Parts: sequence; structure tokens; C-alpha cells
Amino acid sequence: MSVLQALVLGIVQGLCEFIPISSSGHLILVPWLFGWNFFQLHPDLNKTFDVALHLGTFIAAVVYFWRQIVTILRAWVHSLRTRRIETADERLAWLLLISTIPAGLVGVAFESFVEDQLGKPYLICIMMIAFALVMLLADRTAKLNKSMSDLRWPHALGIGVAQAIALSPGVSRSGITMVTGLFMGLDRESTARYSFLLSVPVVGGAALYKLAQLAKDGMPPHMAAPFAVGVTAAALSGLAAIWFVLSYLRTHTFTIFIVYRLVVAGALLIVIASGFRHATGI
Repeated sequence: MSVLQALVLGIVQGLCEFIPISSSGHLILVPWLFGWNFFQLHPDLNKTFDVALHLGTFIAAVVYFWRQIVTILRAWVHSLRTRRIETADERLAWLLLISTIPAGLVGVAFESFVEDQLGKPYLICIMMIAFALVMLLADRTAKLNKSMSDLRWPHALGIGVAQAIALSPGVSRSGITMVTGLFMGLDRESTARYSFLLSVPVVGGAALYKLAQLAKDGMPPHMAAPFAVGVTAAALSGLAAIWFVLSYLRTHTFTIFIVYRLVVAGALLIVIASGFRHATGI
């Protein structure tokens, strides 16, 4: 893997982790489309670079929300000490924890199945189109009459269960949490903000899990520079994506993301039909 390829994939990860268009799907589709077969030739690179990308987006979320994260952590610790939930911050801390659990359990249990069976380019395109239609339905029918302060544990659990579905490339973790929030009546900015706060434990946990694997297996040779570039690119582009989405959704609908998903997936299915790239990525 060259440094330029690491830069491109880092930017793709940072943008697509927070823009609801599927980071896992794009990280498969971009190398497939450009004929970058280094992950197939060197499977050990996949885990290593995945760590870098998750670290980058985790850093982006922590940097952007650090004040709120500190407040939430303090509230959670206070709640543990008092054994009561009294404030909005204490409630939010526990809601985020509840939302984290389902995706964590499913991710550990089905990681190999997702990587081996659901990462085919044609399946990713189908999921991009299918979820675009779900997003369209949510965006057009949402009541938008709630904010994060109105969330309760059934909402948090529902968002967590829905998030587990996003392990399938093409769905989008941020997208499915936002869509679920819309179906529950959250306004667009609140559902995006909750999704991004939820990315801190979810993406951070994934990074720690993969770092443990990397520590066990060791880093492949000559990966230090691509690793550093990937982390930096994912962090900077992730910061830009968080700012853009939160600002954009204050006054706009999800239409731009829906159209992107439909156009890109449709174009890639044409690429597959033409025979330019194989449907399964092999």
C-alpha cells in the first residue's frame, strides 16, 4: 500500500463514517473500483489499516465533542456513586451505554461472517439503494417533535439494535442511527448529534478490539507511514464531516445523501454489468 492510497482511504473513512453513506462499503468499493488489490494479496494489511482508520475517526469525534464527553463521563460517574439518575446528562450517559451494547455484541460474534459474506460489491450496491429508500421514507414521514432530552431507554435500545444491522457494508452506522432517530420523532440535528456521540464508544471500542488483535499479530513491515497517514487523514476529514453534517441538517433534509447513495450505487451496478469490474470483487 502506498502513502497516496492510504491518504485516499483515510479521507474516505473520515467522510463516510459521519456522512450517512457507509464507510465500510466505500472502503471496499474504492479499492475494488481502482483495482487496488493489496488487501487480497496481503490480508494482514486489512486489520492493520482498519485500526488506523478507526483510530482516526475516533480522534475526530473526541476532538469535536470533548467538552460534552467530559460532562457526560462526569455525570455517569456521579450516577454510579449516587445510584440514581437525576440529570439530563446522567440519563444521556446511560442511554449511550445502552445503545452501544447490541452493536458490540453482534460485531464480535459476526465479524468473520460480515467480512466473508457481506463484503461483495454487488451486495454493497444493493444495500446502498435499499437503505436510501428507507432513509427517504424516514425523512418524509418524521414528525421531528423531539430532541435528545426526550429520549428514554426503549429509544436507546431500539437505536442500538438498529445499529447492529449497519455491520452490513452499504448500510451506514451513522445513517441507521439517524434514520431510527427520525422514525422515533427526533429532529434531524438531534438524531445526528446522538449518532456522533454514540460513535465515541462504538468506534473507540472497535479500535481497541482491533488494536488487541494487532498487538497479538504484530504490524506488517513498511506499514508505519501508511498507518500514520491513514490516521491523520481520517481524523481531519472526520472533523470536517461532523461539522458539515450538523450544520447542514439544521436547515436541510437528507435528500442530498439519498440521491448520492442512489446515483453511486446505480453507476457501480452499471460498471458491474459492463464487465469492467467483477461483481464479487474477485
